[in-house]
Amino acid sequence: MTDQNCRRLEGRTALVTGASRGIGLAIAHRLVSEGARVCITARSLEPLEAALASFPPESVIAVAGKSHDPEHRAQVLDTVARHFGQLDILVNNVGINPVYGPLLDLDLDAARKITEVNLFGTLAWIQDAVHHPVLDFSGRGGSVINMSSVTGETASPGIGFYGVTKAAIAHLTRTLAAEMGPSVRVNAVAPAIVKTQFAKALYEGKEAEVAAQYPLGRLGEPGDVAAAVAFLASDDAAWISGQVLNLDGGLLAAGGVA
Repeated sequence: MTDQNCRRLEGRTALVTGASRGIGLAIAHRLVSEGARVCITARSLEPLEAALASFPPESVIAVAGKSHDPEHRAQVLDTVARHFGQLDILVNNVGINPVYGPLLDLDLDAARKITEVNLFGTLAWIQDAVHHPVLDFSGRGGSVINMSSVTGETASPGIGFYGVTKAAIAHLTRTLAAEMGPSVRVNAVAPAIVKTQFAKALYEGKEAEVAAQYPLGRLGEPGDVAAAVAFLASDDAAWISGQVLNLDGGLLAAGGVA
């Protein structure tokens, strides 16, 4: 549960991509509850507007568009600059996985699309935030939190290439942390199965069976990820950079497979 008296992010501005539902929306709500002003993005306007309506007035703005589109990224960052005048926290949550099956049968055009969104898009958001002429992300001591996955650490049947891109995100995080310190901290969270629409195919109709693999006895909830992101964004994590925090209910420690 969120501590309603915890205002660690008071006066800060955050950008959360892929935030019309699921983990991204939970992250945005957690950041707002801790005092941040937030810009949320998502591909489709209607669900993004529905998400926007769930926040207190004037705490959140929303911009729809494709995350891997340079024009959309520029529009988002310009909107953040115009409305808030600053950017302190960048949460790269957006990700896709439109295919399921063995790597040997993987359509390479689909693999390129997954890479473009999950990996190149993450790097592009960071580059654009740092180089924006108004936001001064680096100068303000920014915090980046990327979305990796435990599938980047262990073979995951059916979603192998998704895991490949998430392993790349983990290494990207460590590399950028080394490059961008001391002005910017860069970390990542790596969830196992979280109960969202995105992951539904991995547990629907067999949740008890899947959860039995987890030492903590349950699948993740979006709020579990949101709490970790809020910590990494806050000054409580001021000496943490280059880390990939597994959020897996003990799954990997027990030798499980995501």
